[in-house]
Amino acid sequence: MDAIAHPHGRTVAPGSFSLSALPPGTRGTVTGVGLGVSTTLERRLMELGFVTGEHIEILAEARPGRDPFVVRIGTTTFALRRHEVETVWVELAREGSPT
Repeated sequence: MDAIAHPHGRTVAPGSFSLSALPPGTRGTVTGVGLGVSTTLERRLMELGFVTGEHIEILAEARPGRDPFVVRIGTTTFALRRHEVETVWVELAREGSPT
């Protein structure tokens, strides 16, 4: 699998997107958290279940401003600010995929 370099130094697989940029209804799989050096917030997200391979779905977002938004990771639902999940990388589910 080829990879692309993110401006902050992390290598991200093609087809991976920042969770903060995705709209409601999006489903996928977490491909990683962080941009190289883990911050306290990134470590906390991993402790909450934002780990590689976990299924994720964006359920809703507040209007106006799109913040906070509601995500389901595994079987747990969270309301999070977009800046909190900027460094959570997601590979989108393909059409017809159960993800």
